[in-house]
Amino acid sequence: MTLTIVSRADAAALSRRTFLKASATAAGGLALAFVVPGRSEAAGAENGALNGFVRIEPDGRVHLTIPMVEMGQGTYTSLAMLLAEELEVKLDSIVPEHAPPNDALYANPILHEQSTGLSASTRGFWLPLRQAGAAARIMLVTAAAQRWKADPAKCTAKAGVITDPSGKRSLPYREVVQAAAQIRPPALDQIKLKAPGQFSLIGTSPKRLEAAGKVSGRTRFGIDAIEPGMKFAAIAISPVGGGKPKQVNQAAALAIKGVRQVVVIDEAVAIIADHTGAAKKGLEAAAIQWDDGPNAQVNSQSIVAQLKAGSETSGVIARNEGNVEQAFAKAARRFDAVFELPFLAHAAMEPMNCTVHLRKDACEIWVGTQVPTVTQTRVAALTGLQKDAVILHNQFLGGGFGRRLEPDGTLLAVKIARHVDGPVKVIWSREEDIQHDIYRPYYYDRISAAVDEAGNPVAWHHRVCGSSVVARFAPPLFKNGLDFDAVEGAAEPPYALPNILVDYVRVEPASITTGFWRGVGPVHNVFIVESFIDELAFAAKQDPVAYRRRLLSKNPRALAVLNLAAEKAGWGQPMPAGKARGISLQFAFGSYLSQVAEVAVDTKGKVRVERIVCAVDCGIAVTPSMIEAQVQSGTIFGLTAALRGAITIKDGRVEQSNFDSYPPMRIDEVPRIETHIVPSTENPGGLGEAATAIVAPAVTNAIFAATGRRIRKLPIEEV
Repeated sequence: MTLTIVSRADAAALSRRTFLKASATAAGGLALAFVVPGRSEAAGAENGALNGFVRIEPDGRVHLTIPMVEMGQGTYTSLAMLLAEELEVKLDSIVPEHAPPNDALYANPILHEQSTGLSASTRGFWLPLRQAGAAARIMLVTAAAQRWKADPAKCTAKAGVITDPSGKRSLPYREVVQAAAQIRPPALDQIKLKAPGQFSLIGTSPKRLEAAGKVSGRTRFGIDAIEPGMKFAAIAISPVGGGKPKQVNQAAALAIKGVRQVVVIDEAVAIIADHTGAAKKGLEAAAIQWDDGPNAQVNSQSIVAQLKAGSETSGVIARNEGNVEQAFAKAARRFDAVFELPFLAHAAMEPMNCTVHLRKDACEIWVGTQVPTVTQTRVAALTGLQKDAVILHNQFLGGGFGRRLEPDGTLLAVKIARHVDGPVKVIWSREEDIQHDIYRPYYYDRISAAVDEAGNPVAWHHRVCGSSVVARFAPPLFKNGLDFDAVEGAAEPPYALPNILVDYVRVEPASITTGFWRGVGPVHNVFIVESFIDELAFAAKQDPVAYRRRLLSKNPRALAVLNLAAEKAGWGQPMPAGKARGISLQFAFGSYLSQVAEVAVDTKGKVRVERIVCAVDCGIAVTPSMIEAQVQSGTIFGLTAALRGAITIKDGRVEQSNFDSYPPMRIDEVPRIETHIVPSTENPGGLGEAATAIVAPAVTNAIFAATGRRIRKLPIEEV
């Protein structure tokens, strides 16, 4: 990814190219706008607006418009650090701002749309934001040097202050921003970015820019939106997909003090009231009866049977190297297994919510979403309004995990708002949130391997079977029947496998919509691959770490994290009876991870995970403290799912409804989690989803070491 810098005069003539533009703001500051490759550069240029925006105000504050949303992962801080490093300003002088929806202006260069996902925020903007910061610094230094009649190359900048070659004169940025705005931006070959050894901010762990607002309660999440004259809606959605309301006691609902309206739409009923308490009481009084529709007989057993049948058919080939069939025929031994992973809900702490004010000429929305442009487009289609008449105010997210990649909550709120005069806030109850989630797919995978006399794998066949998130979410990316996400972590395992076949069978369960869930493909494939590698190591009577090392001779980064995790965990040291260690390894989202789990299993089969040791190579560690936080967060999220996460269906209905039946880990259950970072000069990889994928096989491999029982079906529960 590159950034080409040109003058304002040249910029207007460019088409389908990448450039940076400088201009003076109305307040007399310096504004920098830059396009990153991959999305509608020409359209942005013609409108005079470009992908990223940096404004240096006359008071020295730096406003950075950030296209990626902040949902707890620290994006506002890490992206600001990239700019501050090269701009040479203090981090706390940067003011992050939500970006409005606009793919042409704010597309992530990896995702090619304004979307926060795939652990792509820092790695997507690693170069563009640093280049923009360096370009701005060069222009500011040049402006100061011109005032002093000095050589710009001999002037220096630090902490927002420029110093002349003699060291006797200095100017803060704020005194030269107007002059800098008139200077021709530097050409690309004039922008020399810092080498890793020169970083002063990147690689440190400063206070997060958004932390103070969250701690003080000033930060406004979607659920906090308050607008003048706003009403509140409580909703009930058909408990069976495809169902609709059959009977509603509107009179009883309207008799509740504070209830103003009863809104009945195709799939739901909403009670509109002066406050949420009245709305909930009105919803209960409405005594809704449902027409369950065609999916009333769907259940988990029928879905699994459907997937099992699908797994017995050949799939679309994701990878085929060597001659797998011949290798199986000549091998010394063959191993076969079936793995099952359940539907999973997101269960973010902030339930789904949206505030909408729908007028004849515009629709104003307050919501926390990972996909602002997708949401805007879908609302425009629903209302018949032009896209620019859909005004979306993106808010901080109280957890996303892929759930807020979906616009369904906003569309439902807009349907309700059609019937309400003025703004209305729709908040889903916890029960509605869990029972009407868009779930991680159920997977029913078959895997086979053959080994030679020494136990080395010579043939490998992994058949992934499940629904396709990509086919529904992004149809153009579903090519020739292959869901690239469903096979990630399966098609490219880190090991040397001379004959490998990976295929994919798409099976769509009736009435259940599936979506992204903090790393869909790797979360299920890494569990299967790492479990099966462990089985092969045991069959070969070899230590699981030593066995993996033999298969990683051509993968030094993977080998390094494996060795570091094993060393820090004390691999090979004896453990008491009923306790054992298990290991796992992965490459996903551009990062390498290895985890060792220490597990205790009591005489009743109850599993307790006591310690997790994680080694990480995510390239340059932009913010070590946030890397540690993401490893902890992802590990707990993935561990919760591995131990107890499962959504089940009976009579078309989701059986789980709240944290009593879909329980998160309690604080006293969380193991000690240690994070060890491998020093690296590689460009950053993604990390938000990585630890979620790797923890389950480390735990189940430890359970086998402690009990001799293999776990091929999640959740673990008891053994």
